[in-house]
Formats: sequence, structure tokens, C-alpha cells
Amino acid sequence: MSAKKKGNVEKVALMCTECNRKNYTTEKNRKNIQGKLEFKKYCPFDRKHTLHKETKIK
Repeated sequence: MSAKKKGNVEKVALMCTECNRKNYTTEKNRKNIQGKLEFKKYCPFDRKHTLHKETKIK
């Protein structure tokens, strides 16, 4: 059996803007969302909610 290919969906990492660590990963549909994702998420290193921006997964 072969797995289905997800054409427009890509995996991205969310990086904290204060400590510059990649804390979260998520999937993004490039067809629906052209810009970069930004979320306020909890950073365990800063121990507070901070802004997390989209970056590439290495």
C-alpha cells in the first residue's frame, strides 16, 4: 500500500521570539495561508506566554 501525498500541506516549526528556540511544530496549508503563522503560545524556557512565529523545520 502507498501513503497519500499531502500536496499543499507542509510542516512548520514555531519559534519563540524572546528566547529564539523552536518549541512547537504544526502543519500549514499553503493554498489557504500565504503569510507566516504567528501565535501566542506558552514558552517553557521563559515560563510565560510569548509570540511564536513560523520557521522552517531542519
